[in-house]
Amino acid sequence: MSKKDKIIKRAFDFFLAFFGLLITWPTILIAWIIASIETKSNGFFLQKRVGENGKLFTIIKIKTMYPNKGSTVTTANNSRITKSGRFFRKYKIDELPQLINVLKGDMSFVGPRPDVPGYADKLEGDDRIILSIKPGITGPASLKYKNEEEILASVDNPKEYNDKVIWPDKVKINKEYIKNWSLKKDIEYIIKTIKG
Repeated sequence: MSKKDKIIKRAFDFFLAFFGLLITWPTILIAWIIASIETKSNGFFLQKRVGENGKLFTIIKIKTMYPNKGSTVTTANNSRITKSGRFFRKYKIDELPQLINVLKGDMSFVGPRPDVPGYADKLEGDDRIILSIKPGITGPASLKYKNEEEILASVDNPKEYNDKVIWPDKVKINKEYIKNWSLKKDIEYIIKTIKG
């Protein structure tokens, strides 16, 4: 992706995130209040993720699970998911606060999903092209694996399946996305995501 492409992509992200927040902030506020009450904690889920050039940033989402330390791989039948969390996840309401990340410049609307340390930051060789752009809220890999939690719930070892099957495929898809980027494709991915 050229420097000019990055400037175009950033301008598109900034204005879309700005107007998106103007429209959705009441929904974000209500979801935050509900999540705060149900989890008896801050209704925002804050977590360090790997961003552009491997730099860590704090992702902002609506909290959909009861606090717990453990695996970062989540399956659909995870008992820690709250009642409101299932609703927020189904309709992607938990993702809305990431508009703040996009506005700040931590993320883009479209790109590789930002992972916790131990995945993207460990890539080597040509695969590290994934770190050359901002991570996204959605993208071709996210759309292919939109039912990822259901897939992981159906296998015996979710983490192993994620690490050996899903993650390598996502890397391949995201490399192709970066090498063949266009604003038109970004808009198409956003529309596909909204349509579900």
